Amino acid sequence: METTPERNKQLEIDDQKYIWHPFTQMQDYESEKPLIIEEGNGCILKDTYGNEYIDGVSSLWTNVHGHRKEKLDDALRKQTNKIAHSTLLGLSNIPAVECAKKLIEIAPEGLTKVFYSDNGSTAVEIALKMAFQYHQQADSGDPNKTRFISLINAYHGDTIGSVSVGGIDLFHATYKSLLFPSIHVESPYCYRCPFGRSQGSCDFECFKDMEEKVEAHHHEVAAFIIEPLVQGAAGILVQPPGYLKKVRELCTKHDIIMIADEVAVGFGKTGKMFACEHEQITPDIMAVAKGISGGYMPLAATLASEEIYRGFLDEYEEFKTFFHGHTYTGNPLACAVSLANMEVFEEEHILENLQGKIELLTNRLQPITSLAHVGEIRQRGFMVGIELVADKESKEPYPLKERIGHKVIMEARNHGVIIRPLGDVIILMPPLSISIDELTRLCDVVYKSIRVVTEE
Repeated sequence: METTPERNKQLEIDDQKYIWHPFTQMQDYESEKPLIIEEGNGCILKDTYGNEYIDGVSSLWTNVHGHRKEKLDDALRKQTNKIAHSTLLGLSNIPAVECAKKLIEIAPEGLTKVFYSDNGSTAVEIALKMAFQYHQQADSGDPNKTRFISLINAYHGDTIGSVSVGGIDLFHATYKSLLFPSIHVESPYCYRCPFGRSQGSCDFECFKDMEEKVEAHHHEVAAFIIEPLVQGAAGILVQPPGYLKKVRELCTKHDIIMIADEVAVGFGKTGKMFACEHEQITPDIMAVAKGISGGYMPLAATLASEEIYRGFLDEYEEFKTFFHGHTYTGNPLACAVSLANMEVFEEEHILENLQGKIELLTNRLQPITSLAHVGEIRQRGFMVGIELVADKESKEPYPLKERIGHKVIMEARNHGVIIRPLGDVIILMPPLSISIDELTRLCDVVYKSIRVVTEE
């Protein structure tokens, strides 16, 4: 269809008429003019009118190398010339084999098997089912271990199992009667410490709460699930040094399976390929998605240790098979582009080159901290959360009806930057490939947008 004002207007009408957008109050959306993206190149998105925007959240934390990355484009085209899809149920395909091998090569040592799916929620759901079934049937399992521990403010996805181990009432409370009960430990939310301590002068009560809950419930707990280092959807809540390692130690001590949900934090966004590497630990099960395919195709994977895998091996009639699977499990197109994505990390030394950008980002965020309504800036690598408050001294939040976070991101959009809020926490998570000039502009626009909206 030719680009014309009439075409653009019709697209906007059809968008509002036919699409139900995720995590969006459609009554509000229908009152605003839709922004429809038509093209992308590098870290720049272009809408139907030709306006350009910096992709400040890497299209929901996925496009780690930006858009139209030549190697990824080529991998997808080459695979379409061979086969687009073939089931992995009892068969295999070349890209699925090669992608799995590469994943195990770069994953924390000790993870040996890859179970494919197509989104992060499902990768977590698989991890939960693996942990539960392992304890029900493995020789070293314990059938009494049927429950899960997770953090308050946790977000692990939107399927029923992943919501059951979630801890954000805004997202999860509605479905409470559908969920299985989980055990929640306090999040290390230093800015709003649940124990009333101030950052830098606490006695790590969050560690103690975790230890006490594990000690009290370990006899019934199958697995402890955690987003390593950073709770993403909670507003980029950064865990204190040693917290992750403590989780690993407690799980080992009490024969609890440790599940690392690296869906958001994996593939370079914390400054290392996987967040677990920062504290040199290996989980028993690890879920990955988002950045795995560079934002090109829906793909996820649940990686398991050899011990977990062997807990499912037996004669067929013993029914220890992991009875789980999806139509598009191990899709060749997705696996081909994901393999290319991982090769780009190595060939272009992405993680090494990222360190200077992380330092620049830290420096460019400093002026934002001085703004009157910025309570705290939390950063780990390229993951940033800027918490806005009505009163900086008391940390009083804005009333929900003010929608300050939404106003800030709309102001930024007027200046050619696309970002998203989590309530009144402004999230920045640009592609790892963003240029110095683009990164500088991104921070400048965020500064101006917050100042304009909060000063009004």
